[in-house]
Amino acid sequence: MGFFSFFSKEKKESLDKGLAKTKESVFGKIARAVAGKSKVDDEVLDNLEEVLITSDVGVDTTLKIIDRIQKRVATDKYMNATELNHILRDEIAALLTENYSDDVDDFEAPIVRKPYVIMVVGVNGVGKTTTIGKLAYQFKKAGKSVYLGAADTFRAAAVEQLMIWGERVGVPVVKQKMGADPASVAYDTLSSAVANGADVVIIDTAGRLHNKVGLMNELTKIKNVMKKVVPDAPNEVLLVLDGSTGQNAFEQAKQFTVATEVNAMAVTKLDGTAKGGVVIGISDQFKIPVKYIGIGEGMEDLQVFRKQEFVNSLFGDN
Repeated sequence: MGFFSFFSKEKKESLDKGLAKTKESVFGKIARAVAGKSKVDDEVLDNLEEVLITSDVGVDTTLKIIDRIQKRVATDKYMNATELNHILRDEIAALLTENYSDDVDDFEAPIVRKPYVIMVVGVNGVGKTTTIGKLAYQFKKAGKSVYLGAADTFRAAAVEQLMIWGERVGVPVVKQKMGADPASVAYDTLSSAVANGADVVIIDTAGRLHNKVGLMNELTKIKNVMKKVVPDAPNEVLLVLDGSTGQNAFEQAKQFTVATEVNAMAVTKLDGTAKGGVVIGISDQFKIPVKYIGIGEGMEDLQVFRKQEFVNSLFGDN
């Protein structure tokens, strides 16, 4: 418990720092939206709607939040504009909680059946390979043995980058020659991991979206081949999205959720942007857990996404 408390404090400070630009932007806009207003009226709600949409929360999710706030205003006739932050915080927290019941396991959580296989998907440039390296670091730090598979065989840079991360973290990387069959790389990786009793396997995949049918077929083939080694693989299909691209991240999520059975998401690069609201919209619209968030370039700056901690960081703890 002592470790967890220390861990939480460290993570909280990192989260606050990583979300600082979003917090500053959103609250600056909210302050202007309610300036000179003594109560929450239609004009304030219209202004708030604009704030949320321009903060990349997304139109559908924004309308859902505004509807909830309108109902509360109708119930409490004396609600004033200064209470808006508290109401907004409550409704966003409620929205995130309703989408899926529990926060996902931490890196420390025991793995019931080994190896736990994560297949990572996403377009090039979103921080996919970096996220894999940071995941490997966090799992290794938690005492787990990790294998990486370089199944993005179409880009030399992707394989080289994964090799660098493997050396940096101190975990083995399984690769083949350029242009090799990605499914073959995944098969070799899982075979090695099983033979050596590894806890976690993370498979990188090509980030191409120009041909959705080709992408779908390739990812399906990788999954089918992995099942020959580990019948329930992959346990996790993790979609990596660049949070700084705002609405473009929504579009990528749409494309990949059609192409393969994504069951977890990681939203990266939140520290360099004021578009952190995209996490709220993506979580709400796709009903797929945002499992990890990237809030900096350091090894420690990939965190397990905790809904309440995220809301607390954006709105303050009180």
